[in-house]
Amino acid sequence: MKPTEPVALLVIGSVALVVSGLNPYDRVTWLMEVFPILVGVPVLVVIHPRFRFTPLAYRLIFLHCLILMIGGHYTYARVPIGFWVQDLLDLGRNHYDRLGHLAQGFIPAILVREVLLRRSPLKPGKWLFFLVSSVCLAVSACYEFIEWWAAVLGGEGATDFLGTQGDVWDTQWDMFLALIGSILAQLSLARMHDRELERTVSTTLGSAR
Repeated sequence: MKPTEPVALLVIGSVALVVSGLNPYDRVTWLMEVFPILVGVPVLVVIHPRFRFTPLAYRLIFLHCLILMIGGHYTYARVPIGFWVQDLLDLGRNHYDRLGHLAQGFIPAILVREVLLRRSPLKPGKWLFFLVSSVCLAVSACYEFIEWWAAVLGGEGATDFLGTQGDVWDTQWDMFLALIGSILAQLSLARMHDRELERTVSTTLGSAR
């Protein structure tokens, strides 16, 4: 990753966040959907001098932010591309929120994997795979708690944030897809991630000398 790429991703993401906040379908829903960005990105900026993630991790974070912004702007049940897929495949609902929850497992899996490999004695293998999957599932379950509390506090006003679209099994689907996403991420990206980890750690050590 070029030294300027994280800055470029931050600038582009900031512009996209502003654009997503222009005339959203519902301002409160937009704020709740992009809240993880408003918290997570400043944390990444603060820790960047001491802990730099791999290029793969930063690019995946950027992608996840875009998914959240789009869902926040339209609300997940009204994202246009979701309607297009719904019509194309003759589905019963807009499945953009399913994509969001798949990403909720897929992208954090690489972040969790990186932190565990760099800050714990764990090595690539079965235990790492299991723990990464477990953490991602736990994060998804905690997010469902937040949706539950939003429903209790917001009543009908939280409907767009929940995005259940009348599906009584929506919570279970969300957690299941996050788990599937975490497994897919590790199966498809582990080798690439390991190579990038070697380069990133070597570069960090070289800069510290």
